[in-house]
Amino acid sequence: MANKLKAAAIAAASLFVATAASAEDVELNVETLAEGLTHPWGMAFMPNGNILVSERAGGLRVFTPGEGLSERLKNVPDVAAVNQGGMLDVAVDPDFASNSTIYFCYSKPGEGGSSSSVTKATLKDGEIADAKTIFTAAPLVNNGFHFGCRLAFDSEGYLFITLGDRYKYMDEAQNTDNHFGKIVRIHADGSVPESNPFTDGGAPEVYSYGHRNVQGITVHPQTKAVWAMEHGPKGGDEVNLLEAGANYGWPEITYGIDYSGEIISDKTEMEGMVQPVLYWDPSIAPSGMTFYYGEPFKAWEGDLLVGSLKFTHLRRVDMEGDTPKTQHEYLRNRSERIRDVEVGPDGFIYLLTDAPNGKLLKVSPAN
Repeated sequence: MANKLKAAAIAAASLFVATAASAEDVELNVETLAEGLTHPWGMAFMPNGNILVSERAGGLRVFTPGEGLSERLKNVPDVAAVNQGGMLDVAVDPDFASNSTIYFCYSKPGEGGSSSSVTKATLKDGEIADAKTIFTAAPLVNNGFHFGCRLAFDSEGYLFITLGDRYKYMDEAQNTDNHFGKIVRIHADGSVPESNPFTDGGAPEVYSYGHRNVQGITVHPQTKAVWAMEHGPKGGDEVNLLEAGANYGWPEITYGIDYSGEIISDKTEMEGMVQPVLYWDPSIAPSGMTFYYGEPFKAWEGDLLVGSLKFTHLRRVDMEGDTPKTQHEYLRNRSERIRDVEVGPDGFIYLLTDAPNGKLLKVSPAN
């Protein structure tokens, strides 16, 4: 029965992808704001309109409208830029205007390997200062895969950090005493909120578990709910609505299979495990997500925007409340891997392209 359900679900998801492929129903204008970025990975808007951008090789830079990119900031710590590791996501403090504080998640080298870590620092005069590591995923392992490392502050000021299962350690995603395959929640100083669901365990920062490699997180501007998106294996990329203490199933349930073709699990659902709001098969390799609210694309209000690495497009998912409907693809003919998606304070859409000569793009309606 489980296999029949899985086959039906996969067929439905594939139909979604096929429908999306012919749905470029709006002409878009794309402006290249900056190029020459080395595999840019994350970006965050500052109150003055400047954009903090990370480069996976280890750099942090600031884009200033009308001036362009800064030189790489000084005093950035070393990163383990191996395979998928490096300098990954960035965020600015909710009170950045008064404290100039930034956060960055990166693969931090250490004895015996590397780990997803978050450092807090002050940004001033082309350098960072007062850097302090406020979170390090445990344990460290010696491979360069599945770091997660997206950051988001929710409406209450909690910092959410997405993590991966580090590939070979997938079974540990079900163990709440470590950080493999988890999403964690901390205060801005790194301390653990008393309301976290596993404060008596070995990893009190854990907020939710059963994840594979969470490459997107965003807070809905109206409902304030936290949403996350993760890479599945071969098939089964997921969008999830987060709940404290919830188990999202990996690897006990999945809509994908191993890259070798082997079955990881013949189950797509189990009691006590949360189903995704949306999944893709075949995988689109989603990276970066946000909900659209703004004037330039008023008809898209409330829709989910997602970047696709594998199929090189910006994807829009029509949303009716928390329910996904029709999906649309844009910019696929540019053949650029979309690594991050943000809506700027001006309502325009900003993208990062993942390449040795990566770009910062601004997307607006063509008319």
